[in-house]
Amino acid sequence: MGVPLNQAVRVGGYILKQHLKGNKRYPLVLMLEPLFRCNLACQGCGKIDYPNEILNQRISLEDAIKAAEECPAPIIAIAGGEPLLHKEMPQIVEAYLKMGKFVILCTNALLLEKKIDQYKPHKNFCWDIHLDGDKEMHDRSVDQDGVYERAIDALKLSKSKGFRTSINCTLFDGADPDRVAAFFDMVADLDIEGVMTSPGYAYERAPDQEHFLNRQRTKELFRAVFRRGKESKKRGKVWKFTQSPLFLDFLAGNQSYACTPWGNPTRNVFGWQRPCYLLGEGYAKSFKELMETTDWDKYGVGNYEKCSDCMVHSGFEATAVMDSIKRPWQIAKVALAGIKTEGAMAKDIPLDKARKADFNVFSKHVEIKMAEIKTAKGAPQVALPAE
Repeated sequence: MGVPLNQAVRVGGYILKQHLKGNKRYPLVLMLEPLFRCNLACQGCGKIDYPNEILNQRISLEDAIKAAEECPAPIIAIAGGEPLLHKEMPQIVEAYLKMGKFVILCTNALLLEKKIDQYKPHKNFCWDIHLDGDKEMHDRSVDQDGVYERAIDALKLSKSKGFRTSINCTLFDGADPDRVAAFFDMVADLDIEGVMTSPGYAYERAPDQEHFLNRQRTKELFRAVFRRGKESKKRGKVWKFTQSPLFLDFLAGNQSYACTPWGNPTRNVFGWQRPCYLLGEGYAKSFKELMETTDWDKYGVGNYEKCSDCMVHSGFEATAVMDSIKRPWQIAKVALAGIKTEGAMAKDIPLDKARKADFNVFSKHVEIKMAEIKTAKGAPQVALPAE
C-alpha cells in the first residue's frame, strides 16, 4: 500500500486512543476547502456553481489554522476549487506541518510548475494530482484538451524535486475496465506514492448528471478493474493505493459499510459543512457545534435519498479505517488473499425507508452567504434567511 509507515502508525494510535476513551464519533481527516474558485470547469463538479461573490471568497490563514486547532484530525486534505489559486496556501501548508499534521494538497496541477518552489519537500506533505485516467479519459472529465499532459509533466517535476506525490482518480459511469487497468499499469511505472481512487458523487448542481455511478455499477466496475489488477501483478505491475484495503474491498462489493460523515469533517468559506464534504445541508460556526448539533442519523445511505448512490472515499474511508482497528483480521484477510472479484457480494443497505431529498437547501445557503458578504462590505443591513 502507498501509506507511509509513520502515518499508518500515528493514525492507528490516534484511533486506538479514541476507542480507549470511548469516543464514538471523531475525525480522521480534516477536509479544508479554502476556496471554490477553480481554473477548470469539470462537468462532474458541484463546487463551482456559485455566484462570483462567493467564488471570490477565501479562508484566511488565521481561519485555516484555527480550523486545525479546533479539529484534532491527524490528516488534513486541502481541496477546492483549486487550492493553488489561494495566495496564502504556502503559509497554510507550512503552519499545518509545524502543527505535526499530515498534509495532502489536492491540485489539478495546471499551476504547479509556477508555484512549486514556494513549497519544500517534507515527509508529512504530499501533492495529490488529479488524473481521471488516460489522456482521453482525463481531458474529457475536465472538459479541456491538453490538461493530461500538463498534469503528467507536473507530476514528474514534483518527483524530481523530492516531493511525495500521488494521484487522485475519480471514475464515472462508462469507464472501461481495460482502459482503467492500463492507466493503473502506467501509473505503477511512475513510482509515486500511489493512487487514491473513488467513484464520482452525484453533486446535484453538477452540469453533467448522466455519468455518475450507482452503487451496483460501482461495485461491478471496481470488481472488473481489480480483477485485471491481479493479472497486472503477475506481469510485475503492482498497483499502489493510498487507501485502506478494506475501503477498496468495499468498492468491490465485499463489505457492507455505512458512511462516517464526521470522519472527514469539512471547513469551507460557508463554515463547517453539514453533514459532509459532499453534501452541504447546513453549516456550523465551530467544529464543536458541528459535532454536537448535527443530526447525523438523518444522513447516509438508507437514511437520505441524496446519499443513496454514494460510495465515495470521503464518506466511507473513515469507516473502513476504523473497521481495520476493530477487526484487524479482516484487513489481514484482504492483504493475504487480495480483493474478492468473483461470487456473491455483501448484502447492501436497503433504501426503501430513506427520507426524500430536499433540493431547496443549496439556494437557501447561497442567499445567506450573499447577504453576509453584502453586510461585510458595508452595504445596508440585510435580514438573513433563517437556517
